[in-house]
Order: sequence, then C-alpha cells, then structure tokens
Amino acid sequence: MAQTMPQALAANFLGQAPQWYKQCIIAFLVLNPILLFTVGPFVTGWILILEFIFTLALALKCYPLQPGGLLAIEAIVIGMASPESVYHEAASNFEVILLLIFMVAGIYFMQNLLLFVFTKILLGVKSKKVLSLLFSLVAAVLSAFLDALTVTAVLISVGTGFFAVYHKVASGKKQNHSHDHSDDGGVIELHRNDLEQFRAFLRSLLMHGAVGTALGGVCTLVGEPQNLLIAEKAGWDFIQFFLLMAPVTMPVLAAGLLTCLLLEVTGTFSYGAELPTAVREVLEEYSKEEESKRTTRDKAALIIQALVAIFLVVALAKHLAAVGIIGLAVIVLLTAFNGIIEEHQIGHAFEEALPFTALLVVFFAIVAVIHEQHLFSPIIDAVLVMDVGIRPVMFFIANGVLSMISDNVFVATVYINEVKAALDAGTITRVEFDQLAIAINTGTNIPSVATPNGQAAFLFLLTSALAPLIRLSYGRMVIMALPYTIVMSTVGIVAVYFLI
Repeated sequence: MAQTMPQALAANFLGQAPQWYKQCIIAFLVLNPILLFTVGPFVTGWILILEFIFTLALALKCYPLQPGGLLAIEAIVIGMASPESVYHEAASNFEVILLLIFMVAGIYFMQNLLLFVFTKILLGVKSKKVLSLLFSLVAAVLSAFLDALTVTAVLISVGTGFFAVYHKVASGKKQNHSHDHSDDGGVIELHRNDLEQFRAFLRSLLMHGAVGTALGGVCTLVGEPQNLLIAEKAGWDFIQFFLLMAPVTMPVLAAGLLTCLLLEVTGTFSYGAELPTAVREVLEEYSKEEESKRTTRDKAALIIQALVAIFLVVALAKHLAAVGIIGLAVIVLLTAFNGIIEEHQIGHAFEEALPFTALLVVFFAIVAVIHEQHLFSPIIDAVLVMDVGIRPVMFFIANGVLSMISDNVFVATVYINEVKAALDAGTITRVEFDQLAIAINTGTNIPSVATPNGQAAFLFLLTSALAPLIRLSYGRMVIMALPYTIVMSTVGIVAVYFLI
C-alpha cells in the first residue's frame, strides 16, 4: 500500500529510530519555545541540557548528531545562543577539532601495527587482572604525554580489530572472506555464548583503558586541553605543573589502579569477564596465520608504522605542533611510505572521526547556550564567596559536578578566568590562586569520568562504531564508571583538602 506524503515524512524523520523516540524529540522541539516564553531562558537552558543528555544516553537508538543538532538549531533560532557564539566556541576548540579530523585518521593507518602489538599483549598475558591493570596503566602513561582522544582512538581501533577477527570465525567464515561484523545474523549458535562473553571482556578492558586516559590526562600540562589553558593563566611550565598537581594526582592514580584490580577480583559493576578459551584459540590461530603469510613488503610497512609511532610520541611529548597538525603529518608519512596513494583508500580513514567531530560542534552550540544564559553563574558566584579554608574543596566539587553535565574544557575555562580576574583585582592572593587552579584542574578532570558528556574521550568511545558492537550504552558506561567516580572523587577531595 502506497504511503501518503505525511506518512512518508514521518517515516523519514530520524529514520529507523523507534517511534516513541521520534515523539520525544518532537515534544522537546515543541516544548522549548513555549518554556522560553513562560519560565524564561534560565530554566529553559537547563531543560535543554537535560534534553541533549537524553540524546546522548540513547545513542544506540539514534546517533546523537541529528536529534542533538535539531535541538541546537532550535536554540539558536529562538535566541538562546547566537551563531557567533557557537562559532566562537568551535574556534576556541579548533585544536580539538583538528585532532579529531587528522589524528584519528592517522591512527587508522597504524591499525596493523597496533593489532600486532596488542595481540601479543593479549595472548601473552594470561591473567585478566594483570591485563586490565596493564591497559589502565599504559593508557594513563600515554595520556600524560599524548592526548586522551588519541589514546582512545588507539583503544577503539584495537578493540574493533579483535572483535572483527572473532566475529568472522563465529559466523563460519575464513579470514579472507568479506564480512559485516555488525550483523549477528550469521553467528553460529555454538559460538553465541562465547561472543557475548567476549563482548563483556572487551567492554571491561576498554572502560579500564578509558578511565586510564583520565588518570594520566590530569597529571601533565599536555594531558588535556584545559590543562594547557590553566597552566597558561598560572604561568606554569611542564615540570612545575606536574609537581603542583602531584599531591592530588598521584594518590588518585594509585586509587584508580587499585579500583581497577578490585573490580576484576570482585567481578562487580559488569567487570571480571574472562577471555573465552575458544576466542583465545581463534586469536592465536589468527596471529599465527598473519605471521605465516606476512610478506617482506608487509614487514616493511610494520617497520614504517613503528618509526612513525616513535615520531608521534616524540612530537606530542615535545609539543612540536598542534596535535591535529602532527596527525596530518602522520597521515602523510604512513600513506606515502606504505603505498596508499588512492583517494578512496585515504577516505576510509576519516569515516570514524567526522561524525563525532560534527557532534562535538553541536555540543559546542549547547555550551554556547550555557555561556550566553549564564547557567553556571549562580554556582560559580556561590563558591567564590565561601570561606578560604573550604574554597578549594568546594571548587573541586563544583567543577566536578558541572563537568559531569557539560564539557570539562568549558567549565575549566569559565572558572580559571574568574579566578584570574579575582587575582588581578587583589581579591585573592597568589597562594590562593594556585590552590584554586589546582582544584579547578583536578575537579574538571577527575569526577567528570562519571558520564560520557564530561570527558570527550568517553563520548568518543560511546559514539564510536565499536560501542554498539560490544553493547556499550550510555547507561552501562555510567554504571561501569560509577565505582571509579566514587573512589577517585573521594580521594581527590581528601587530597585537595589536606595536601594543597
């Protein structure tokens, strides 16, 4: 039976998303202008934030770019933010945008090397507890000198590679056959339980690694974008930044690693899944097969990837250029020396990052609403008038709570500017400024692991192609991050109160 035009338009709206989801988005779009004229922009702004979080929470029902983008466009149309302020937020975060466009694509061309190295680690380390600690610690160390998004891109690439290898075998196909690893329809019944356990195994490893990026990212000047901003305002160099943060970051690092171990020992909060024996056998067979058919040209490609990886680490550690520019250099080097010169071959590398880059710009539009409507001002003002002795702890808590809702870079920017203005006006001393700057940095980095909106690396993982493959939803990510959030935030609060 032919559809009428209204039926066709309704069917096309948000595509395959459930009907109730479409109705919710339409209700939001109808409700927001009414709320603006009845309860005012402040309340409407907070409701808009909750609506955007709703789209993130249900990312597996519909990619958040479209519904979140509609909410952002409406917010601009009804005057809650101007196009200029959205552009300003995007321009302020241009380095992050460049990073996503070029660095993630650069990591794509390192997939063979990464899969080779991590397969050796995965098959060589039999203990899941040791493996989890290793993933978390390596992610922390790398994030301290590189960037959390870059490290997360590596984890996503490795996780996708492992999953694709086993899913193909579980579907009864050989490694040289074409296969869609997002479709479970062809999975043999005998392998279904092992596949689900493998999903749980990968979920836990990736969450340990993602939290590791936060543990390491807070420690150094280059670990997170807001660290660089805070250091610039405070006039700290790399060593000074590390030493001033250490009384808080080192206890939190130790607590985070201990939490990782305890979660694997107890098997709580969806952790503790072991690598199934059948999966290990498949990966071992895959590793042997790859090694046996590796040609001299393949080995030369691995050598080039290893050399470029060394260049990447050195360039990022020494901050030779903006991260995205270094990523572009990686793309040029890896494609030029490994014979990848056709446009369509290069184009595949950008498929993973560009949807998330677009989503991030939509997120900046929501941040522009927060900025223009001064949604955080009451909280900031309340903390600034508190007693000097309790102020650093309250700054840590306030920054942490706001970073769970909004972007931690934005929250840090707002707070450090307010504190710098207070220092320049003589309202606070230099010692107080240093204490508050430490509280702002640690507060925006540590408690923000609670939700994917707080950390760009978490949001990147949630909206990646890997998340639906391993059944990693917003809710599951929040639950798995909860013990880390509680332990790390508590240790952070105690350290801020007693050690700075």
